[in-house]
Amino acid sequence: HKYIGVKMCGVCHKGEKKGNVLEIWQKSKHAQAYKVLEGAEAAKIAKEKGLKKPANESPECLNCHVPTTGLDKSLLTPSYNPKDGVQCETCHGPGNDYKSIPVMKDRARAMAAGLIIGKDDPKLCEKCHNSESPTYKEFKYPEFWAKIKHTVPKQG
Repeated sequence: HKYIGVKMCGVCHKGEKKGNVLEIWQKSKHAQAYKVLEGAEAAKIAKEKGLKKPANESPECLNCHVPTTGLDKSLLTPSYNPKDGVQCETCHGPGNDYKSIPVMKDRARAMAAGLIIGKDDPKLCEKCHNSESPTYKEFKYPEFWAKIKHTVPKQG
């Protein structure tokens, strides 16, 4: 399975009829995950941690802010932009094989093609939202999930 990026996912998953999934992501901190690494606060943290590279180039930061960091580049399609931060596929799995409408309309088929429906799984979030993060604040799954919750309404 290959990563296609939020721009490809967002083509179909936007607007009220689709539950405003793209719009919810765009307003989230996940959408800003890479951009925050370019800021002064990230530079300060990287320096305090003794990192040899700027935050936006350090694997220690990128592993969570760009979760595809460290993957074989052949798994990233040309439409995937790491600067889009924590994207749909971070939680839902690489989308190249389940992105087509006929596959997406059949949940079992989509899941067989790599789609992950990971709701109510705080362990997925805790891979990054944990005490190893230099900006960690207590992880309150129900509260944080409420900020990014997105549901595609049933059609028909």
